[in-house]
Amino acid sequence: MPSTIDINCDLGEETGVEAAIMPSISSANIACGAHAGNEDTIRSTIQLAKEHQVVVGAHPSYPDRKNFGRVVMPIGLQPLINSVVAQITLVSDIATQEHYTIGHIKLHGALYNEAAKNKILAEALVQTITSLNPLWVLYGPPESELELASFRQGLAYCCEAFVDRSYQDDGSLTPRSDSQALINGEKKCIEQALQLIKRKEVTALSGKLIPLHAATLCIHGDGPQAVLFANALKKQLQVEGISIRAAYGRHH
Repeated sequence: MPSTIDINCDLGEETGVEAAIMPSISSANIACGAHAGNEDTIRSTIQLAKEHQVVVGAHPSYPDRKNFGRVVMPIGLQPLINSVVAQITLVSDIATQEHYTIGHIKLHGALYNEAAKNKILAEALVQTITSLNPLWVLYGPPESELELASFRQGLAYCCEAFVDRSYQDDGSLTPRSDSQALINGEKKCIEQALQLIKRKEVTALSGKLIPLHAATLCIHGDGPQAVLFANALKKQLQVEGISIRAAYGRHH
């Protein structure tokens, strides 16, 4: 059984949970202003992360605040790439001003899901990230087009699973339009986390067991039980003798 696991959280999304969640995680994905957030939230989130020695990454998305980046946007590839570059650069520049550095990239919402299955989009995004900084780590779903593109282009990749979302039989996340998409209750969240850590598998909604090897587990910062989940998971992992530690870079 692994003795450490990276717990990441999507933050800076103007929900105000950062201070309550930061002590329970090891990496933070910071909204870049396209689906949520602004320069002030980026800066304050980075400052909190630095205080708690949590590694930080940029969390770019479709430039679509109206839908919180959760709908595939009809946008050309080049304008999308230009937006992603601007988003990552904004977070990276503010981090530099705060004497902290970003170490990873994690796509948000519909862009994450679309790039996981769209080879052309995945290749373009990985090429873009690599051109900005070839030492960054990309967080994403295992056995996806994003992982394959990262492997081909030599970009470090960190396989991710979710403790607050349910899964389908093909290993994809249950669409948010489904009433069972979100996991309710800390007991179920902790059970899923321990199953992922100890057995490298997750139980789909149908009951089917799916192999899922993940080096980082995500809690959505905008989830209604995000703070509860983060704190409960930290406590349970302490009981299990599992340390929360970033998958790369600084750790606590």
